[in-house]
Amino acid sequence: MGDFLYSDNEEDYYISDCDSADGLDNDDAEDDDNDLQWTSGASSTKVITRESLLVAQREDLRRVMEMLNLSEQHARTLLIYHRWDVEKVFAVFVEKGKDKLFGEAGVTEKSCKIKHAPAAMTCEVCMEDIPEHKATTMDCGHCFCNNCWTEHFVVKINEGKSRRITCMAYKCTAICDEAIVRNLVSARDPDLAERFERFLLESYIEDNQRVKWCPSVPHCGNAIRVEDEKLCEVECTCGVQFCFSCSSEAHSPCSCLMWELWVKKCRDESETVNWITVNTKSCPKCYKSVEKNGGCNLVSCICGQSFCWLCGGATGREHTWTSIAGHSCGRFKEDQEKQAERAKRDLNRYMHYHNRYKAHTDSFKLESKLKETIESQIYMLEGKESELKDFSWLTNGLNRLFRSRRVLSYSYPFAFYMFGEDLFGDEMTPVEREIKQNLFEDQQQQLEENVEKLSKALEEKYDGLEDDNLKQSRMQLINLSVITDRLCKSMYECIENDLLGSLKVATHNIAAYKSKGVERASELLVRATKGNNSISYLQTNSSISATVGGTVEVGRSSSSSLNFESGCPSRKRAKREALGNVLFDLNLPAEVIDKS
Repeated sequence: MGDFLYSDNEEDYYISDCDSADGLDNDDAEDDDNDLQWTSGASSTKVITRESLLVAQREDLRRVMEMLNLSEQHARTLLIYHRWDVEKVFAVFVEKGKDKLFGEAGVTEKSCKIKHAPAAMTCEVCMEDIPEHKATTMDCGHCFCNNCWTEHFVVKINEGKSRRITCMAYKCTAICDEAIVRNLVSARDPDLAERFERFLLESYIEDNQRVKWCPSVPHCGNAIRVEDEKLCEVECTCGVQFCFSCSSEAHSPCSCLMWELWVKKCRDESETVNWITVNTKSCPKCYKSVEKNGGCNLVSCICGQSFCWLCGGATGREHTWTSIAGHSCGRFKEDQEKQAERAKRDLNRYMHYHNRYKAHTDSFKLESKLKETIESQIYMLEGKESELKDFSWLTNGLNRLFRSRRVLSYSYPFAFYMFGEDLFGDEMTPVEREIKQNLFEDQQQQLEENVEKLSKALEEKYDGLEDDNLKQSRMQLINLSVITDRLCKSMYECIENDLLGSLKVATHNIAAYKSKGVERASELLVRATKGNNSISYLQTNSSISATVGGTVEVGRSSSSSLNFESGCPSRKRAKREALGNVLFDLNLPAEVIDKS
């Protein structure tokens, strides 16, 4: 590892002995450091809280209702069928037309007409004569008694199919009116009707390709919605960072498949089996694994069977210390030798990558304690009389260390599968694999050296330095942060273009590298309109504000409103906002809110 080189001139800068030092001067280093400021800023990912879930859902419903002139029930049916992708609904409408769009989703042309049950009828399910007030006609025109409808709804809700309950009529694909379902089921089982409402509400998250629950444990109750790229890594307001594609921890530059295989490999007993294969042999009688604990190749199993350790063949009493009558194991057997050598090689290769992955993971855990130390030093420095007033370079360097250390640790599982034969055995020739592996490992080594230098620099005591030494340390840390960031970018470019981008058969994608770290999702701002009045919901970390017609504003602390059972995002909520003299219940169906 190189040293930090300085001269008496303050305009000199840090020079690395690796190829990554591009000759940064003070101005360039400070400009790059300003670009790496770890501020929240505008985010393309949004946090949907329990309070803003219904509002976010109704915003998409409103767009479809206005564009296609539909009721909320049929707009919800279309969106659930298309996994809450509003743009896809509009695209299908343009490409296939209204009839095809409605037919695929279970919304018929008859849905625009109001249907009335006849004065008296015979239910075709229970075959009983029923009066008009005990029968219900759906939008598709089919009419059955309320008891049969209720039984049908109860069964579907208990089966988990409440989001798309179809008509009971034979081969009818029309979706039943959710208001009718709610009314009939609530008359028999209010709790089940509550489950039905909750399923409809949470379908916006669980059926939506652009929205996912935060995987925090215990559950924070938040969901994350991405606006642009679905293959990304995000950070919830609760602090959990995760891959939006697979909902596991942020693992870039590993692809989701690589990370899944790596976690499974570290968790299961596959390597234990490899160790047994290398270090033990099976008894020819009871087939138990036997480990030799002496130098003699005459081995005895606990079952009493003697066998030769060299070849594994059973021997009798004639196999003594001085002679082995009728037994010879000197003949070369290629298959067994290759199998043992391959198992040993695979085990050694896995241990190489696992040890380095674990070493950097452990370093990350230990370095996380630096946060309190840096904050304490900044507090002391701000209290001193110094020419330097801004100490964000310390926190920026610490965040750069955390980000680059995680990238470095995950680069080892990536290399294990990229240059192994499990996933890409047929993608590269041995010569191509060696060239690409050398290219990647060179960049990995440069990144590793600078990460260690950055870690060492952050462990110094800055609060006891004089101004001149503090300025030098500042430039040293800024240069290291910028160089480390450039090396991370370079390694990602190598992975995306030279390694994964050159694959012909397999397709592996990784989340793009971001210099400012994993993007932190911002709170959702949703605006919904009703008539001439406008209702705006701005979800902040501490309060919920709502305005009607721009005249009423109500705020409430989150500590009193977020009283939910942890780890259960499906928990029924009882939230009311006072809008003038009107009580606004976020759990009520939309038509009830509109009437109020």
